[in-house]
Amino acid sequence: MKKKKVLIIGGVACGPKAGARIKRLDPDAEVTILEKGELISYAGCGLPYYISGQVDNDDELMATPTGVVRDPAFFKMVKDIDVKNHTLAQFIDREHKVVTAVDLSTGTPIEYQYDDLVLCVGSQFRKPPFPGIDLAGVHFLQTVEDAKKIRNEGGPLEGKNVVIVGAGLIGLEVAESLKAKGMNITMIEMASQAMGNLFDSEMVFHLHNELKRNGVVLKTLETVREIKGNDRSAVTSVVTDKGEYPADLVLVAVGVNPNTQLAKQAGLEIGETGAIRVDASMRTSDSSIYAGGDCVENVSIITGKPIFAPMGSTANKHGRIIGDNICGIGSRFKGVCGTAICRVFNINVARTGLTEKQAKEMGYDCVTVLAPSPDKPHFLDEAKLIIVKLIVDKATHGLLGAQIVGPGDVAKRMEVVVANISSGAKVTDIAQYDLAYAPPFSPAMDNIITAANIAENKLFNRGRSLTPGEVQAKIDKGDDFIFLDVRSPQEYEQMRIEDPRIKLIPLGRLRSTLSELPQDKEIIAFCKISLRGYEAERILTGLGYKNVKYLDGGVVCWPYKKFVLS
Repeated sequence: MKKKKVLIIGGVACGPKAGARIKRLDPDAEVTILEKGELISYAGCGLPYYISGQVDNDDELMATPTGVVRDPAFFKMVKDIDVKNHTLAQFIDREHKVVTAVDLSTGTPIEYQYDDLVLCVGSQFRKPPFPGIDLAGVHFLQTVEDAKKIRNEGGPLEGKNVVIVGAGLIGLEVAESLKAKGMNITMIEMASQAMGNLFDSEMVFHLHNELKRNGVVLKTLETVREIKGNDRSAVTSVVTDKGEYPADLVLVAVGVNPNTQLAKQAGLEIGETGAIRVDASMRTSDSSIYAGGDCVENVSIITGKPIFAPMGSTANKHGRIIGDNICGIGSRFKGVCGTAICRVFNINVARTGLTEKQAKEMGYDCVTVLAPSPDKPHFLDEAKLIIVKLIVDKATHGLLGAQIVGPGDVAKRMEVVVANISSGAKVTDIAQYDLAYAPPFSPAMDNIITAANIAENKLFNRGRSLTPGEVQAKIDKGDDFIFLDVRSPQEYEQMRIEDPRIKLIPLGRLRSTLSELPQDKEIIAFCKISLRGYEAERILTGLGYKNVKYLDGGVVCWPYKKFVLS
């Protein structure tokens, strides 16, 4: 029987995963991987930690858990996969099933035949066209070689100035890494906030504060005009539409585009996102050609629409699906939620699905939840704050998205959200999940269960609330209402919203001081996290007050001016 020839172009994440899966299912298959670079099967998401020195040797990014480096020899000896690194695929002849490549070491052209072809060609960093982009000291970060250049840039980095263009995931992670090296950091972001459209403004507010606490200068709503250099063509500063910033090193991290050149040359269908279109089996418009990883578009589980969501974890899933289908197993990839997580200094940030802004722009009628609380019982010293935001579709009661920020454990709660969305369940189902509980791990009512219960209250009109943005809009308009703080005087002295509408009545005194609260006036109650604020709203509503609401998230989630005792 003729052996199946599988040719894989791309050797970082999806490609090696697909190749390994194929060999496990069909040991007789002939699998060849072409990789234009030197290194293969490396953990690209670990590059910031190599720059910081947390990962000492770049070999660790390419090693198995037992320390064996996954190089071409490893793939041949262990997997029986031929890896041709320094080999660039240039042309696909679909009719004859031949790929023309060139050996970059010698310039020799080589032809490879295939029965099934797999494109795992990844993405390419965006290179803005402003002057000075090619100066020495200007860097991009996508490969191990890129990380080595940054880490070894001009000797010790301590005390030098770095300008990071772009405040997305990569820029933020590298900011922490370079701060660990003792650098002075300025971040330039053309949008109004870090993380672009991944987070709503009241959530990214806490990230902005964390950057400030760690000495990172974030400049938003600024556009880079030019990178200046000296007579040795080395970078000296970055010029924006609002100022000029000294720079010994520049990192440009403004996103990536899918690599589609080879697919376009072959006449494969390109999706509306600009990435390669594939079906649920990861087949392209040619039934003999598969594609996966950062070069393809995915389908949003929430909206059912195509999205471009490059992620190393997704690339590995794609590889397994491709391997299955090439070997006759009809596996299907169901899509992605758009989940992301990162740590920035002492704060963790995670998100999935749609933001509130995106949901409203797409026409969803939604309710939102802001639920701050410790990730473990308050009586444990290791308890740390996390803030959960849920976006829920009023019509279906399904989760449209979530964001979680704080120094505590955000990953565990986000994974519950992703499982809920992926299974097609309702947000109210979370309240019944039998989550693992013991004090070292979570409160008895886990944060995500509490957030789901708040969502249920809102969906069934068992409590009325306003978001911080809605309250601030009322303040800006000069609306007349009572801003009822139901905390203790001691809490008030330590942290407070300063506004003439504020009236301090601790919750325990509320029932005995009703004469101070006119029934014909709007009342917005709050406390530290608005648990007592919600209690106040329920008490007053139960006593006949007609226009009472509580502030979502309380003082902790208030993203506007407030007094904090230093």
